[in-house]
Order: sequence, then structure tokens, then C-alpha cells
Amino acid sequence: MTTETSLIDPAEIPVVAPGAPFPGRKVVRGWLIPLCSKSTWLPLLLLMFDFALFFGAIGATILLTSPWAKIGMGLVAGFIIGRLFILGHDACHQSFTPFRLLNKILGRIAFLPSLTPYSLWDIGHNLVHHGQTNLKGFDFVWAPLSVEEFEALSPGRRLLERLYRSGWAPGLYYFIEMWWLRMYFPSKTYMGARRKAFFWDSLLVTVFALIWIGTLTACAFTTGQSVWLTVGAGFVAPFLFWNFMIGFVVYAHHTHTAVAWYDNKTEWVRAQPFVTTTVHLIFRFKVGALMHHIMEHTAHHLDMGIPMYRLKEAQKFLETHLPGRIIIQNFSWNWYFKTAHLCKLYDFKAKRWLDFYGNPTSPPALVPH
Repeated sequence: MTTETSLIDPAEIPVVAPGAPFPGRKVVRGWLIPLCSKSTWLPLLLLMFDFALFFGAIGATILLTSPWAKIGMGLVAGFIIGRLFILGHDACHQSFTPFRLLNKILGRIAFLPSLTPYSLWDIGHNLVHHGQTNLKGFDFVWAPLSVEEFEALSPGRRLLERLYRSGWAPGLYYFIEMWWLRMYFPSKTYMGARRKAFFWDSLLVTVFALIWIGTLTACAFTTGQSVWLTVGAGFVAPFLFWNFMIGFVVYAHHTHTAVAWYDNKTEWVRAQPFVTTTVHLIFRFKVGALMHHIMEHTAHHLDMGIPMYRLKEAQKFLETHLPGRIIIQNFSWNWYFKTAHLCKLYDFKAKRWLDFYGNPTSPPALVPH
């Protein structure tokens, strides 16, 4: 296990002025190399702690008598699923522990409560989303439509798009567009490659879901409780909350009036958008820490090798040495719903957001050169 945690002497690294050329991803990643060192025992302790919280919350949905208390603990369990998912997310990036095989095992375990097939998430997230962040036609995650694309949709599909971008349904977007269509036994339409691992990982989370539901059902019969209420509070509520949580997080990471999207790869490469296509969302009351610092997202996108338990330090370093380039947003529900109101469609030439009628709702994004 590596114990080196300090950065290169900051005095040796220049502060890059806002108008100066971006030094290049390789150079900036070189500054952060010491923060890519990984621990072994800390990730294992985090995983055991979060699973203890998860099973404790699920147990509470069985033991508590009040229906509202049961559902409340189910929602708490949903949040803990999000924490476990973030651990699995790091493992899938091979940034959790120093050992590749151990990461694959721990990642699959951590992904079980969110019913996320490990190998399919690996393809869609690591290769597609991180490899081509905010490049339309490659990165499909919350990719905005142009006016022409929106008008070409069927009435039903246009209605669904309006619902997705209303601000109220990020969980519906994640459940349909990402999990159901692209990760859970996906068809060839959404996953052209066919690998045995895709099937076995989908089957693995299915078996976990059946054991989870079956255990809740058995507990309901044993204790004389309503099966519907027990399964609803102990499985449906956590899964619904989890979908809302991940849909919201991914939306907030890449949707902002200052964030640019691209539909031309040459332009995308020239812009080197490695620190300008993500948002550092800052929460009050240490909520970011409760989410394992996944909101320090700029540093994560710049270098996936930085463990989540070192992202806070890496993010601070980037914001100090690359002033004016990183989008920093203090979170409020007012900001969130205002963003959802403004960011409907996108003008890829002018680099600005539009409403569903094609009217500009934001100034052109500043595109680095």
C-alpha cells in the first residue's frame, strides 16, 4: 500500500491564468500523480461500513411498525445504495484499491444493491462517457437534442423528453435511458457488442434482486405484516430513491448554462474540454462528503485514477492552479430548477442552451482554445 499523499511542491507548479492556453491533460495529470496512490484497507472498511448501514436500514423497514417510518427508512436505504454505488464506481475505474482483480470483485459486490451490471457500466461509463465527455453522438448521458432532432421526434417521445428535462424526473431518465435500455440485458440496438460478461453480470443483479425481494416477503409472512408494504418499503422505495439520486447527480454534473456540448469531434479535441465539461457542485451541511466526494467531479474527469478518498484535495488543487476554468456552483433547489427551466435543447454551433421552441436561454458558453 502506498502512503504518499502530498502533491508536488505547489511552488514548482505555475498558476495558469484564465486566458492562457490549457497546459494539456497529460501535464495537469502529471501534477496530480501523487494523489493517484491507492489504499487497501480504507476501501475495505468503507465498503463494510456502508453495507452495515444498508442492511441496518433495510432491517429497520421490517422491524418498524409505522408505515411512514418504514418508507422513510427505505428512502434512507436508497441514499446508502448511492454511497455503495460510488464505491463500486471507483472500483470499476480501478481507483479503489491497488489490485485490479480485487477491484473487479469489490465493484461487483458494491454494485449489487443498485442492481448495476458491472461490465455494462464499465463499457458505458468508462469508455463512452469518460472517453468522449459531452461529445454528442458518442456520450449519450444527458446529451441534449438540437431543435431539429426534437421536432423530428414522435409526439410521445417529445412528451417524454419534456418530462426528463422538467427537473422532476431525473430518476425516470436514469431508469429508462441508462439502466433499462443500456445496462439490464440490453438489446443489440443499445449495445451492439455481445459479451458473456454482460449476460452474467445482468443475471447476477437479477439473482440479488430476487433474494432481496424473497427475504422481505419471507419476513413479512413470519411477522404477520403486509407483503406489499414490506416489499414496497424495503425494495421499491430504496430503488426509486436510488434512481432519482443517480439521475440527479449525473444531470447536475454535466448540465449548466456555462457547460458546452459539442457535435464535432475535431472541435471537441481542439477545445481540450477536460476541465470545462463538468460542474463542481458544492452542498451545505457536508452533503458532498456523505456522497463520498463524488461532486468533486472535475478532478475525477481529469484523471479517473484518483481515488474518491483523495478527490477533495485534487479538486482544491485544480481550482487553485487553473482559476476561471472550472465551473463551481453552490447548490440550491432554486438553481437546480432554474437550470432545468433554461436547459432544454442545445444550439451546437452557437454553444448555448435553448428552450423547447428554439429560443436562446443562455449566453454562448466560453469554449477553450
